[in-house]
Amino acid sequence: MGIPKVAIVGRPNVGKSSLFNWLAGKRIAIVDPTPGVTRDRLSAPVDVDDRWFEITDTGGIGVVDRDDLSEDVERQIRLAVDEAAVILFVVDGRDGITPLDQLAGEKLRRLTKPVLLLANKCDHADIEAYVAEFIKLGYGEPLCVSAQQSRGKEELMRRILEHLPTDSMPTSESLDAAVKIALVGRRNTGKSTFLNALAEEERTIVSEVEGTTRDSVDVRFERDGKLLVAIDTAGVRYRGKVKDDLDFYSLARSERSIRRADVVLHFLDAMTTISLVDKQLAGYVLENYKPAIFVVNKWDLTEGQIATGEYGEYLRKVFPSLDFVPVAFVTAKMAKNVHSVVNLAQNLFKQASARVTTGDLNRVLRMAVETNPPPMRRNRAGKVYFATQAAIQPPTIVLFTNGPELFDNTYRRYLMKTFRDHLPFNDVAIKMYLRTRGGSRNVDDGETKETPETPVPAPTPKPKAKLTGPTKSSKKKREVGDLWKDV
Repeated sequence: MGIPKVAIVGRPNVGKSSLFNWLAGKRIAIVDPTPGVTRDRLSAPVDVDDRWFEITDTGGIGVVDRDDLSEDVERQIRLAVDEAAVILFVVDGRDGITPLDQLAGEKLRRLTKPVLLLANKCDHADIEAYVAEFIKLGYGEPLCVSAQQSRGKEELMRRILEHLPTDSMPTSESLDAAVKIALVGRRNTGKSTFLNALAEEERTIVSEVEGTTRDSVDVRFERDGKLLVAIDTAGVRYRGKVKDDLDFYSLARSERSIRRADVVLHFLDAMTTISLVDKQLAGYVLENYKPAIFVVNKWDLTEGQIATGEYGEYLRKVFPSLDFVPVAFVTAKMAKNVHSVVNLAQNLFKQASARVTTGDLNRVLRMAVETNPPPMRRNRAGKVYFATQAAIQPPTIVLFTNGPELFDNTYRRYLMKTFRDHLPFNDVAIKMYLRTRGGSRNVDDGETKETPETPVPAPTPKPKAKLTGPTKSSKKKREVGDLWKDV
């Protein structure tokens, strides 16, 4: 879309992530006193007087990563600097010049791009008197700002806009129209690898280390002339195993990414069983009525010993209330079927945005009731008078009845399945309310939710079928029956 980029760089713990959140106007990056929290490039659009640019947060220059990912972090910083039109070089106004500040200054001095020196954490005027020493870094007098106290933002924005090109600026309408696709799942299911294949660049760090991704990373890209946003999220782990603040914030941001997404790609590892975490995650996606796709990654490792139909049936038994969710089989490492999944996601977005006429909706309703009338409850027969579609994203249907209490969950699921089979909502969740005709207008009393049921154990496949684990790991070959029997 031609949106110019502004990169925030500097040593660890100078407040880059706080500055990023401040400029973006929302809490996106994790802010924590632990050095090296930010690893990937985080980006967000910023609007200043109808002029847009993309702000990018980066890891700390010279950071010593506890998982030995320092080189990967440095590479992400270089990529952000290469793409940026303006660099924000951030220092800590309270600490004075440090050796790492000098190292960062030397690296940036080789660039021909404009570099704006910012002295962050200047919470009051007394600190500003001591920032003159940063002139030694060779970038002129620093601009004193404070992300925590919101000081100096107007002047900073003015200076940024002075150095940005004015041509090819996107409009707010074009950015808002982007379809947001969230990538969620357990750790090490290949979400970051999939995102890099989708973006056709090393957009996020890929590692065998669990929990490499901590923030939710937004990546904007075009597909057939349409703008899309892929949201890579931190791997979800069982809530009882959340060890520290970083795990907690990563989990919270993953859940927020699901809530703001238009379509959710739920990643599963073809070489492992469906876990309790997967079931909880699927329930959270459905609780928010998000269109979803089960993306089975690492399919190449099965070596053709499992049929796609067989695995699909396995998923249907694990998630009996999600039988309408499509299943895609991919090998993200080789970019196999990656773009097909995106096409399917766009199709689901169209389904969730579809609106049907009241006439068509009631014709389907009459057919459902005539084929299978509501059962007797409390010595009364349930009656459905008419239906109307109240909203989209998700499709929301309101049924006017002689009493919501007369319709049990089984019959409500039957109605939703009928709507899904005969209306353009084949593969998405439907929100359905039952109201008493002429009664209270509070529709929440009769809301019908599609929630996962207790899964039925899958049958054990033939003993000869085996799944081979990743060659780089120490996992032994395990039989398919062993993988599935604990479901």
